[in-house]
Amino acid sequence: MTPPESPPESPDESAGVARAWGWVAHLRTGGTTPWARWQEPAPDADQGGRFLPGAQQLELLRRLNVAGPPSAGLAARVLTASAPGRGLPDLGLEGVLPPSSFGSPPVDPSDLAPEELVRVATALLAEDVVAAGDPDGPPRVKLLRRRYRMLGDPELARPIREALIAAGHPPGGPSATVVVLGTGLDRMLAHEWTARSFGAGVRPWREYVAGERRRTSLSRRFDLAAVAQHWSGRVGPGRVHVVVDDTRLAARLAGRRRPVPDQTELSADAVELARRTAPVVGTLVTPERRSRLMWHRFRPMLAAHPGPPLLVPARHHAWLAGCTADLRRRLSAGGYAVHGDLPEPSVRPGVTAPDEEGVLALAMRMLLGSPTATPVDPDSASATGEVR
Repeated sequence: MTPPESPPESPDESAGVARAWGWVAHLRTGGTTPWARWQEPAPDADQGGRFLPGAQQLELLRRLNVAGPPSAGLAARVLTASAPGRGLPDLGLEGVLPPSSFGSPPVDPSDLAPEELVRVATALLAEDVVAAGDPDGPPRVKLLRRRYRMLGDPELARPIREALIAAGHPPGGPSATVVVLGTGLDRMLAHEWTARSFGAGVRPWREYVAGERRRTSLSRRFDLAAVAQHWSGRVGPGRVHVVVDDTRLAARLAGRRRPVPDQTELSADAVELARRTAPVVGTLVTPERRSRLMWHRFRPMLAAHPGPPLLVPARHHAWLAGCTADLRRRLSAGGYAVHGDLPEPSVRPGVTAPDEEGVLALAMRMLLGSPTATPVDPDSASATGEVR
């Protein structure tokens, strides 16, 4: 049986499709004109495929053209990229086809929320991270005899532990010296969220803080006293050291003679971009490889783009101050060595939440391979400089 033929397009539909392909060709060659102002059709020969790219992909390419220019290869990748994670499906362009009662309505791409464009960008960034390959493993050296465990704040403890492992000094073993490294609770809260953003996933920052605030007790992840008490019962209090804001001392207690450079504090927008990219990388590689790639490939890329760090909102400082007082009391009664004193929640420059436009701007800078600021597009909503 001969399949039924599709009804022919009306002149208006044909003109809309030709106009859309004209805009695609314009963007492919570095154009920056918004869709609403574009009127030129494209010859049939210039149509780039059977289906038009989605509005998210087209608007991301337009913004990259404003900030770039991107290479022809990157432009082609953007137009064929998917938009992973939760969000809208690929959307049509407003004014191309008549309204339909099925599916999501077409849009003016300049009206899209920045997180919709970030979704497309994370697919490309994840591919770039995986293509970069695994980082070099630690050199093979003779193992040292000193035994240790480096615990506590992941942003402070991880670099020391990795430096020790690279020097042939793996953690663990009987009669190990246990070092529990920490800092103020406000910073540890941000550091824990950062670490989880590079892993299997975590809720958005505001939801995460609100969830911790509702807990009846301090989370074990940054309860230094609970960790120290646990290990005191296993190795004895004489082998447990709680160290506050002194990474050099922590490294020495674990057997590291040379200081470990402090890890660069990432911007709030950088951590949010990592949080959105890590699950996409996880669809391409094993969990073990995702961890290596995120920490040792993606993180240095993010660190090259400094910005305001993440802060706990001031409305939570009274809660944190109470937790700090209780933690100090339990640390002093633990019977193990405590080096330093827990600071109060700090008031320092930073932001209390990532900025959606800022995350998008950072994603575009990384795709373009430029550490410079992204120019503001006069035809799109400008990013704010508000400190929240």
